[in-house]
Amino acid sequence: MREVDPAVVETPIGYVDLQRVRSNATRVASYAKAHGLRWRPHIKTHKCREIARLQLDAGAIGITVATLREAEVMSTLTDDLLLAYPPVGDSKLERLTQLPRELDLKVALDSMQVLERLAAAAAAADRQVGVLIERDVGLERVGVQSVEEVLDLAELAQDLDGVDFCGLLFYPGQIRMAELEQDAHVRKVAALVEEMIIKLNAAGLPPEIVSGGSTPTLWQSHKFGGITEIRSGSCIFFDQEALRVGVASHNDVAYTVLATVVSTAVHGSAVVDSGSKALAKEERSANGDFGVLFDRPEVTVAALNEEHGVLDLSRTDWKPQIGEQVRIIPNHVCVSVNLQDSLLARDGDAHVMLNLEARGRGPWTG
Repeated sequence: MREVDPAVVETPIGYVDLQRVRSNATRVASYAKAHGLRWRPHIKTHKCREIARLQLDAGAIGITVATLREAEVMSTLTDDLLLAYPPVGDSKLERLTQLPRELDLKVALDSMQVLERLAAAAAAADRQVGVLIERDVGLERVGVQSVEEVLDLAELAQDLDGVDFCGLLFYPGQIRMAELEQDAHVRKVAALVEEMIIKLNAAGLPPEIVSGGSTPTLWQSHKFGGITEIRSGSCIFFDQEALRVGVASHNDVAYTVLATVVSTAVHGSAVVDSGSKALAKEERSANGDFGVLFDRPEVTVAALNEEHGVLDLSRTDWKPQIGEQVRIIPNHVCVSVNLQDSLLARDGDAHVMLNLEARGRGPWTG
């Protein structure tokens, strides 16, 4: 990290409060420990080695990634890595098997085709890769659809050279309602997870790892039956969705987009230099807006173009001035961070720049 003068940093730029990052990491790690769980955070939220170090220092037992670039970068920080995404294609399998040999590497998948090709690539590279079978628990995105399919893939993973069956993975991404309204949905998922564990145990294939959870369900994670670890990632920063769901308070928000007012010409609104290429045009359970001002939550980002963010001033007596800077809480932090070249971070009285080494798709060379 290099120290900088924030006055000379151009906007828009992602802005991080590192004291809040540390507090969030400590709180999640403490929650997991108190409930006998492990925390393996998904770093797609931040893609930054410095922040991953903070998570590991706080008690995370390893790291979850979604891309091979993320895996390559994060393998320099931990010896315990989960690729929670099926690696399809020869080039990705080659990059996967070239990761450090001392790495305890695990992969989540949901098909025989991916499993067989992964096993062949791992065996050819003379290494073992752990396998987690992903089950769809309601999101209808990826994951096998029945316990029988879980058993079939688990048995195949046990039989193939190059891979070992390690357990289960699920993602309850469909549960995004207010925290107080989640119980029935959590119980439904917990029943599916418990059924899988019972059937695997009966088949002589006890899952060592049951990996699940999400940030909207973060503080309910211990209610998912048999779960051993959580992968919540955006909890390191939180965002507008987390505030709406109720899993975070305003004092927990550690990421905003720093923007500058560039126009007040249109009555009832103001324009900032943070558009869809800094905030992302994602509503994510919002009421048609794309974010709110950190210090003035009554002011929403009502519209986005590529480089224009339109602020709705109808519910405030604030009179923005051209050149004035504001901080915007995005609806979905992960996509906003991915749009940044780097992040400006406050650490006490100092400001530093954070690199996003894991951003991008190509191989990372260090």
